[in-house]
Amino acid sequence: MPDTANPPRYDVIAIGNAIVDIIASCEDADINDLGLERGGMTLLDAEGADRLYAAMGPATETSGGSAANTLAGLAELGTQCAFIGQVADDQFGEVFAHDIRSVGIDFDTPMRPTDGSDNEPPTGRCLIFVTPDGERTMNTFLGAGQYLPAAALDEELIASAAILYLEGYLWDPEEPRRAMRRAIDVARAAGRKVAFTASESFVIDRHGDDFRAMIDDGLIDILFVNESELATLTGEADFDAGFDAVAAKVPVLVATRGEHGAHAAAGGERAQVSAEPVAKVVDTTGAGDQFAAGFLSGHAKGEAMETCLKRGAIAAAEVISHYGPRPATDMQALMADKL
Repeated sequence: MPDTANPPRYDVIAIGNAIVDIIASCEDADINDLGLERGGMTLLDAEGADRLYAAMGPATETSGGSAANTLAGLAELGTQCAFIGQVADDQFGEVFAHDIRSVGIDFDTPMRPTDGSDNEPPTGRCLIFVTPDGERTMNTFLGAGQYLPAAALDEELIASAAILYLEGYLWDPEEPRRAMRRAIDVARAAGRKVAFTASESFVIDRHGDDFRAMIDDGLIDILFVNESELATLTGEADFDAGFDAVAAKVPVLVATRGEHGAHAAAGGERAQVSAEPVAKVVDTTGAGDQFAAGFLSGHAKGEAMETCLKRGAIAAAEVISHYGPRPATDMQALMADKL
């Protein structure tokens, strides 16, 4: 039960990869020449990250990571947010910390000392190549982010947020996985909600048993998946069959289907919305992250499920209309105009 004696200080606190997004446009031929997986997300080591960074053209550098991008969208929508994630005490760590705080997100996780060795890795980065059709090819060096220890958690901070939002990408390395399990225990003990985004099908391939167990044990209150992630999670090729199977087990299920819109289910009720029209898709980076931001901005206010979906669709459409994974307009004004 919610702790009515201690109302939440934050609407959403997120735990995720603390990485710097480095985004550059490229030609289709560059994807092939560099041996990249078009439209996918590939994990890199430090040497691979340095190689690709040297091959990039002019780029923008901002604090990133899936959950951090969602919080940036939420902050733009007037939601009180805090972030927990691990950076190193280096140049990219300073970029991340300054950038995320500049958009109004509280971030106080201590930096990890670094000496350049494998034991003390530098701040992570995601090298994103965007082709002329707007498709993004992501190549991620997790760096210090995968060493977030449970000891770095501010448990009072976690208990002070109405919603704890967890990034599936960070479930892969062992140390932050233990930290997130502890954070779930803290949030649930405080009567708070736990939201989880699956992040990518390959994460489910590796940790699907964990995710299914958490769903069965009632540890996830709000689950975000896209169509392919849902199929991987359930083994169901039919979207409706997979959706209904999971919807029966989580209080709120949100499933996005790209240009075919999005569906949500809660309390036995189901809603869906169409995708918002976009004049030109420029860059799909962050579409799922901003959909989650739009949805949660409404959910935190107790808005109807269809309205929350509509908010998600508006936020996703805005972010794919320009380069970068975060809003580039006044989102509160845009929501007021569209809703």
